[in-house]
Amino acid sequence: MSNAKGYAAFSATTPLGPFSFERREPREDDVVIDIKYCGVCHSDIHMVRDEWGGASYPMVPGHEIVGVVKAVGAKVTKFKAGDKVGVGCFVDSCTTCNHRDEDIEQYLPGLVMTYNSPEVGTGKPTYGGYSDHIVVKEGYVLRVPDNLPLDASAPLLCAGITLWSPLKRWNAGPGKKVAIVGMGGLGHMGVKLGHALGAEITVLSQSLSKKEDGLRLGADHYYATRDAETFEKLQNHFDLIICTVSANIDWNAYLQLLKPDGTFVVLGIPEQQIPISAMPLVSARRTISGSMIGSIKETQEMLDFCGEHNIVSEIETITIDQINDAYERVLKSDVRYRFVIDMASL
Repeated sequence: MSNAKGYAAFSATTPLGPFSFERREPREDDVVIDIKYCGVCHSDIHMVRDEWGGASYPMVPGHEIVGVVKAVGAKVTKFKAGDKVGVGCFVDSCTTCNHRDEDIEQYLPGLVMTYNSPEVGTGKPTYGGYSDHIVVKEGYVLRVPDNLPLDASAPLLCAGITLWSPLKRWNAGPGKKVAIVGMGGLGHMGVKLGHALGAEITVLSQSLSKKEDGLRLGADHYYATRDAETFEKLQNHFDLIICTVSANIDWNAYLQLLKPDGTFVVLGIPEQQIPISAMPLVSARRTISGSMIGSIKETQEMLDFCGEHNIVSEIETITIDQINDAYERVLKSDVRYRFVIDMASL
């Protein structure tokens, strides 16, 4: 066992604070990683505050982890000490299946999340990236391209892959018109990745306050959804709409922005049930679907693509003792566009 230090939530209603704990002794297929930076995801807040249920305390959040390999087990072949690496939303998969399905492992039973999951074999809780180091099986460690800065790469491990997966699944590229709903931590990555894939990108945001940013990051068009004319002008316009917001929206109005055979993909999870009428779907053979993160295979492909195109997240770096204030700012949408914790501040 190794002693670790980090920041933890001790209940759903108290601030995060310093926490000392133990990491498992590295096994022969494990990689030991010194964590340099960890991104702050809105889902960290949901988990910490038990808004999705199933929270176990103390909880060390964080699943946008980047760092440097400190040591490797005897059977590790892909990594060596000094390598730049990342860890995303899960650290094991298909643990109750007959075999690992590398293409859709994130949707199958037996997924072990990077934090707040029981560790296979020990049953002890997994602890995330708001900490100084982590021990992870080789097959769930990702290589970060050498040309990308570690701090701004951290959000790629969740925000990046969450947008990459549906963009690739629904063939965003030249000749495709893609709308990104929401210009936040997820949405801005959709703009960057979709633009690099060659699609025509439109941002649909409540207001035009981030229009300059959106166009600078690669959007071709930017519309305010508060303006009723937006929905009149853009009817039957898009091949793909990716919704990153968790607010309650007029779902039927958005569906009518799709061309025949277009797809609306839900990423953000609203608190209330989604009210969908049949007519916008059947009248143009439209589809509504959902997407969640991506497989390790997809995530490595995304990182390699980002390395080729010099794509990283737009970030604001904070120290660990600023985390509670950062949570409140996330809830107010007061960040452009992702907080990243400098773990040296521990």
